[in-house]
Amino acid sequence: MTHIQFIQNQTNIAPKSIEATIKLLSEDCTIPFISRYRKDQTGNLDEVQIEAISKLNKQFDEIIKRKESILKSIEEQNALLPELKSKIENSFDLQELEDFYLPYKKKKKTKADVARESGLEPLAKIIMSQKNEDIEFLASKYLNENVKNEDEALQGARDIIAEWINENIFIRKNLRRMFQRKAEISTKVVKTKKDDEAAQKFSQYFDWSEPISKAPSHRLLAMLRAEAEGFVKLNVAIEKEEALDFIEENIIKNKNSDATEHLELAIKDSYKRLLEPAISNETLQEAKAKADIK
Repeated sequence: MTHIQFIQNQTNIAPKSIEATIKLLSEDCTIPFISRYRKDQTGNLDEVQIEAISKLNKQFDEIIKRKESILKSIEEQNALLPELKSKIENSFDLQELEDFYLPYKKKKKTKADVARESGLEPLAKIIMSQKNEDIEFLASKYLNENVKNEDEALQGARDIIAEWINENIFIRKNLRRMFQRKAEISTKVVKTKKDDEAAQKFSQYFDWSEPISKAPSHRLLAMLRAEAEGFVKLNVAIEKEEALDFIEENIIKNKNSDATEHLELAIKDSYKRLLEPAISNETLQEAKAKADIK
């Protein structure tokens, strides 16, 4: 995909107009100048359309650079399989690219890493297979100097499963959509700051809640300022049960398996500890970016 195709897909502006605008921008022409004095070249584009082209052109460059960085990093780990390489090369969505990269990202040692080092990944795979196995008995086969009893073995297996769920691209993508459509942004006053004179200008947000998709830019930015100054705690969330039900529908395939109980626990842990904090923050940052533009 080229710059022009990428921009056209998101704006429906004619390719010739996009090409001419990019050329003018590369010559350091300002947006007002192009809009006013180069209508014959751009096909009468207004400032809003030209600004959109400018932003999308920069975004395309960012995507290409990020792709190159991700491909290089995964290749250095000898993990760049042809299918994954193709998916990365064909994606032009930054969030999707980060989802592809997530399992290969260098991070601090996780609970799942510790469990793998203790030899518990095969047990996690057995639980995920959801066959009618005696899970408690199978767990006893994985005891060692780091895993003292069956409960520790099962906990470690669930830690691994929680990470797998967190790295599931389909689940992340759909949870992201749920947050974009249904998330509520709420604020609660920090009790020790409630009576501060400086906090009073934010008193409206001492106990506030509304859909983040409908929050006006000025109000969202005010809430963020109130949080930055330490007067309120801010939260972005969707109904937890709806999220858990969605994940369970896509992970649990056999409700009669001994594995079901462990999968339910792993799903709850994955959502609370990994998925919700990450996607909540993504949703807030995306809303802030839009608010900053307006």
